[in-house]
Amino acid sequence: MREKTVEWALKEKIIAIVRGMEAKDCLRVAQALYDGGIRLMEITYDQRDPAQWAKTADAIGKIAEAFEGRMLVGAGTVTTPELVTRTRDAGGQFIISPDTNPAVIARTRELELVSMPGAMTPSEILAAHAAAALGSAYLKAVRSPISHVRIMAVGGINEKNAAEFLKAGAVGLGVGGNLANRQWIADGAFEKITQTAQALVAAVRTAE
Repeated sequence: MREKTVEWALKEKIIAIVRGMEAKDCLRVAQALYDGGIRLMEITYDQRDPAQWAKTADAIGKIAEAFEGRMLVGAGTVTTPELVTRTRDAGGQFIISPDTNPAVIARTRELELVSMPGAMTPSEILAAHAAAALGSAYLKAVRSPISHVRIMAVGGINEKNAAEFLKAGAVGLGVGGNLANRQWIADGAFEKITQTAQALVAAVRTAE
């Protein structure tokens, strides 16, 4: 499973990051993203409200079941090994963390899921590899001495700069509010998500 997820992520390059989504909207958002060409979706755990974690896992499970074989779904803002296990049990296939927590990385690998920890400095990147808010220029500079590590850029990515980050050395892009926009979801404007997804996919293709 792990190898397939890595292969899929490297091929598709875009992971949609969905935050603060109601469970009732999860399948509609996933469908809008899929219609726009997105094949990987991350649903984040709200660390301010652990009472909502069960609903997040439930949404992951619903999407994993409905889009089996067509879209990969994982969890974001995973800060503990317990959340890794909860995600796996729900059917999630990858884990994205805001930091380089060795316990989270170890549990993720133990469960044969893909770990994508957050890092910024070369020390953090190498620590994450062993266990982009700064822009494409920083990414290009840091990739030079550690070119063996696969780096995904997250933060401020949109259809206008997506190709720039890939050309600077990113192997993938995490796109949040510029794609799965909360207001569009609240308004039921799912076609805007699809249109933005299509633009992002087209931008990525120009960097290949």
